[in-house]
Amino acid sequence: MAGKAKVGKTIAEINERIKKGKAVVLTAEEMVETVKRLGKTRAAKEVDVVTTGTFSPMCSSGLLFNFGQEPPLMKASQVWLNNVPCYAGLAAVDAYCGATEPSADDPLNKVYPGRFAYGGGHVIEDLLRGKPVRLRAKAYGTDCYPRKDLEKDVTLASLPNTWLLNPRNCYQNYNCAVNMANRTIYTYMGPLKPGCRNANYATSGQLSPLFNDPYLRTIGLGTRIFMGGGIGYVIGAGSQHNAKPQRNERGIPLSASGTLMLKGDLKGMDPKYVRGVSLIGYGCSLNMGVGIPIPILDEDMAWFAGVSDADIQMPIKDYGYDYPNGVNRTIGYATFEELKSGSIMVGERTTPTVPVTSYTISLEIAETLKKWIEDGKFLLTEPQDKILSV
Repeated sequence: MAGKAKVGKTIAEINERIKKGKAVVLTAEEMVETVKRLGKTRAAKEVDVVTTGTFSPMCSSGLLFNFGQEPPLMKASQVWLNNVPCYAGLAAVDAYCGATEPSADDPLNKVYPGRFAYGGGHVIEDLLRGKPVRLRAKAYGTDCYPRKDLEKDVTLASLPNTWLLNPRNCYQNYNCAVNMANRTIYTYMGPLKPGCRNANYATSGQLSPLFNDPYLRTIGLGTRIFMGGGIGYVIGAGSQHNAKPQRNERGIPLSASGTLMLKGDLKGMDPKYVRGVSLIGYGCSLNMGVGIPIPILDEDMAWFAGVSDADIQMPIKDYGYDYPNGVNRTIGYATFEELKSGSIMVGERTTPTVPVTSYTISLEIAETLKKWIEDGKFLLTEPQDKILSV
């Protein structure tokens, strides 16, 4: 399926249909049934765009911001937002607030390290909700930047520049996490009970962006996307991107694989799709909503975008011993359809399943992006550089 396919449409042609209000746009959920009913060849002729969506914790996210100068000028070397440390080794008043950085003085963090943390993800959401955030900055002082201290309240409106710059979002597949140890453990996948008494899983399955374009034929540098309720862009492969995973017969990776680096202006986003989260016993993160349009250029793209939950196999990993010790062992597989059913078999044990990703909000994102395209408010973009995927 990774070979070249006969091109039936171009992105430019699809955009012309969007402008004229003639484009046929389906969500990825709708495309599953369409391909089953029509077959990939007819589906490719009739459908122009498939919209995807995911809403999940995306720890490798953060806010690149500029807080502006005021006399006397400053070259900040340390910056905090609501006492969350930010990285300031950039330029005079630029800094980066990472989503998983906890507050320096969170009282619950002091008593119960990592239990219920306020951190960078919450700062980002507070700014997006229009709340004032306390900025504190320190500097060593120079002739051209003499100020050494600054403390004031800032809001999203008062900050000159605010970009979400996320190094690793939209994992193409991910682990189903279980715990074979004899005590409850607290992870970025949520609490895991001992003896494999729950199985936590992520991604939005058949709605997930990179399952609908598994070889990244249409996604690359410059791809315009739904990001946090506003417009964002793919700026390349994300960190930990695995270009050559083992795949099943539909091209779906059998392990955590492709990732994307994303950028978007926070000022155009919606707090419904950008939420700070606290994961008990682990720390803080950021729930991100992302939707990517998949142009149906030919029958291969129709086939890929017709992927169903039953086609997606997710690796089951032990987070009690294997994961923390760097042992990359897969103890089984479960389809996304099985995971959504509420329980899976792990060995001979029936294990309840718990989603970390919201399928409901993921579908809402796909439907919102569909409406934007149908209304002519969102055009597709040609990738300016490919992301290695085979």
